[in-house]
Amino acid sequence: MGKDKKKEEAVFLRKKITLLRAFSLLIGSMVGSGIFISPKGVLKNSGSVGFSLVVWFTCGLLSMFGALSYAELGTRITKSGGHYIYILETLGPLPSFLFLWAEFFAIRPANSAVVSLAFGRYMLEPFFAPCAIPVPAVKLVSLLGYYMVLTLNSWSVTWSARLQTALSIVKLLALALIIVPGMMLLAQGHTENFQDAFNKQSLVLDKLPLAFYAGMFAYSGWFQASFVREELVRPERNIPLAVIVSVVTVIVGYMLTNVSYYTVLGMQDVLASPAVAVSFVQRAFKSLISVVPVLVALSCFGTMNGGIFTFSRTLFVASREGQWPPLFSMIHIRRHTPLPAVMLMSEDHSKALTIVFRLHNAQFPLVTAMVCIGDIYHLMNFFSFSRWLFIGLATLGLIVHRHRHPELHSPFKVPLFIPVSFTIICLFTVAMSFYSDPVNISIGCAVVLSGFPVYYLIIRRQMSNRCQSPFYYITHKLQLLLEVVQQEIKTY
Repeated sequence: MGKDKKKEEAVFLRKKITLLRAFSLLIGSMVGSGIFISPKGVLKNSGSVGFSLVVWFTCGLLSMFGALSYAELGTRITKSGGHYIYILETLGPLPSFLFLWAEFFAIRPANSAVVSLAFGRYMLEPFFAPCAIPVPAVKLVSLLGYYMVLTLNSWSVTWSARLQTALSIVKLLALALIIVPGMMLLAQGHTENFQDAFNKQSLVLDKLPLAFYAGMFAYSGWFQASFVREELVRPERNIPLAVIVSVVTVIVGYMLTNVSYYTVLGMQDVLASPAVAVSFVQRAFKSLISVVPVLVALSCFGTMNGGIFTFSRTLFVASREGQWPPLFSMIHIRRHTPLPAVMLMSEDHSKALTIVFRLHNAQFPLVTAMVCIGDIYHLMNFFSFSRWLFIGLATLGLIVHRHRHPELHSPFKVPLFIPVSFTIICLFTVAMSFYSDPVNISIGCAVVLSGFPVYYLIIRRQMSNRCQSPFYYITHKLQLLLEVVQQEIKTY
């Protein structure tokens, strides 16, 4: 009895994420801005309606392969942290740090900028249609939306979580308002836009990697359960179940959504549209012309809001592994939540929250700059290079881990061709993208390579005593202010 009480009072991450919550996390992460942004990018780079639908299905199948590979990694490696911890445990500290570097300075801020720009465009569409929206207005509203997310998370995580739940319902409602009218029109025989669907003359093979980048952006989120592995109830059972059900659900939903788009809009209509969902509603459901853009904008807002949660777990684990400042691996003594999250729930901790908020949102100027100077599809290509390079390396790590530890029993094991196929396709797509969009891909590659000197000069080298003393002093003072300690019970 005394032992149970002691454990109850100990500071560690509790297992509170059930199968249903894991399923909700995955669905909420995948269904967001992508299905409203990516159709134009997929169609533009695949060349025809038929090939674009093939790309969408292939991206879904590829996502399933990746999700199954990550499910096995999650049963073999019992730590949270997602891509970062899988690369660290299988390929070593250098590639894992390069991922952390790219995630912090390229992937995360560029992804936030893409979603912010989608939010701004859809938010303004009802006010300017049928006229073109001024680009400065889109960027201004995009930044306001991003700043609102930061302010909300700095003010109250409780309200942020409640809003996230409500916005998950909004996402599904927005999809339903596209799928249902589209399927009704298809059933009535509106198939004219599917004539000559596989026009080989418009297929440009060197652009296909960019089509896959756009499609995989829409499906991205299938890996989110791996970030919170230590907080999952029965992870060896719930991770595989959650990823299989959620990915199949999203594949069906996305295919129906794209078929609905093409039932109403021709190829040129989609390519000319700055906001595909709005053009769809203008043709199919004019009475909802002012409703759907707002729902889509709120869906993008939810995607921005949800991104903070999983990234905080990456920083928490990186800190615990010695590749990030140690303050970020500490846990609140009463809330039992990791410090890197924007986590403090009550007004009594407003000063502490401000400090954490500023530390956590060091990407703020990066996102602002990317929104101001970037374009949705260029930014997508820029960060997709790094994202899929490291995801491919993580599944390569699964193959390596199997080879190194053949004696290790895994409660969930996929056929070897699944991680092998996924890894080859990911790395091949990454390599081909240099030819498809050399400028943006080269910039993304340069960001990754810039992590090399940082790793060898700072991470591998021991900090001098002159630097250690003030560093530890600041950490100690922040620890007292934030009421946090290192976790007292091992959860992995």
